[in-house]
Amino acid sequence: GKAYVRDKVCQEFQALGKEDFRTLTIIANSRKFSNATFEEISHLVHEIVSLAETCCVEGADPSCYDAGSSALSAKSCGGGSPFPAHPGTAGCCAQEGLERKLCLAALRHPPQQLPRYLQPSNEELCQAFKKDPKDFADRFLHEYASSYGQAPLPVLLGSTRTFLSMVSTCCISPAPTSCFLKEKLERKTLSLLTLLSNRVCSRFTAYGKEKVTFSYLTSLAQKMPGASFEDLFPLAEDAAEVFSQCCDSVAEDCMQKKLSEHTAKACGALLARDERFADCCSGKNLMQSYFCILALPPAPAPRLPEVQKPTNEQLCGEEGARHAKRYLFELARRHTTVPDAFLGKLYDASEKVRVECCSAKDASACLDSKRQQMGEELSPFLEKANQLCGQYTTLNFLDFKKRLRESLMQTMPEASPELLGQLVEQRADFASTCCPPHSPPLYCASKVKPWPPTAPCRAGGQPLR
Repeated sequence: GKAYVRDKVCQEFQALGKEDFRTLTIIANSRKFSNATFEEISHLVHEIVSLAETCCVEGADPSCYDAGSSALSAKSCGGGSPFPAHPGTAGCCAQEGLERKLCLAALRHPPQQLPRYLQPSNEELCQAFKKDPKDFADRFLHEYASSYGQAPLPVLLGSTRTFLSMVSTCCISPAPTSCFLKEKLERKTLSLLTLLSNRVCSRFTAYGKEKVTFSYLTSLAQKMPGASFEDLFPLAEDAAEVFSQCCDSVAEDCMQKKLSEHTAKACGALLARDERFADCCSGKNLMQSYFCILALPPAPAPRLPEVQKPTNEQLCGEEGARHAKRYLFELARRHTTVPDAFLGKLYDASEKVRVECCSAKDASACLDSKRQQMGEELSPFLEKANQLCGQYTTLNFLDFKKRLRESLMQTMPEASPELLGQLVEQRADFASTCCPPHSPPLYCASKVKPWPPTAPCRAGGQPLR
């Protein structure tokens, strides 16, 4: 307990030196408390760094760290604590000693669903940097790390380090514009990796390994509906394995190295089958190829025979989960613009039915009644989602909103112009956030009604009609 925590902190402090230790502490706590203010994080960082500075020096009394951390947890539990607020604090403060400290250390905010960080213009960056370089760096670290807190720690560290180096170099350069252009080009792979690993890791955290495998599988199926389950399922399993190894890893280049290996496999398997994949895989940089594949829009759905439903025996057999995934994969390649949030609801429903029915006394009767109920709802559910995101993908945004208004006027002729305007904005907001690949999983899932639904589906608080 105590000695382990002290040794870990002191080893980091001695290995990194004060300034890098402080940077790491800002990033780690901004990730952990993503809704905290800059001031709250600053108070916490100041205390942690002072504790390490005082108690990690050679010859410090072994009880120094323990006494200091006890004072810190007492301050967290005192009235008007300057540290990040958390609903779990009171529960931790009811405990004593080491239990209280460990409980407080385990508290964290849920990650930001939609990253808030917006990069200022070069002029604004330099203005803030020149005014107070240290305050500028601290504020940037806090904002960036709380926005992209699901990206692995080494990726965040690398990305913030190169960003701050770019600002300090270019803001004193005689030709700042060309300097920024050159530096941004150099750090493009790293900044994209931060953005995308934040997305894939938030999906991994929200979904778990099984559902992430399914999500990746259907996203590939919609980009390449001509490929079979056997072609794509091993790649989806491989990607899920990468995320499970690298999202929480502190190894320097885990994400970049493993994703590059995964991309080489994907390109090897798919490049000869699809022109768009071949284009993405033609460059030398595997990370750029990966970004390119992820950004591919869904392909038009091919004409395929009707989907074969799995039998009750298959669903309740040893390979039941795989049969269910295969069936949903077949639906996804026939409805290529149904977004992940909707497919995720189908996945959850099918898993729930399998668990409930396969352990029931009469599994077949249970599955048959569920099939009937879900069968009636399935087609309208998929068609409406497919239509909404299909239009969003193919039309420009203004035409998309115009089309939305027209279809709402047909289905709701009594609606006032105000209500129509509201509904159009809600649908458009849902579509722009949740139709693109790698949309924020928890946010989008919260906008879609549980399935099978009573009303077909939900966007922005209104059932999609």
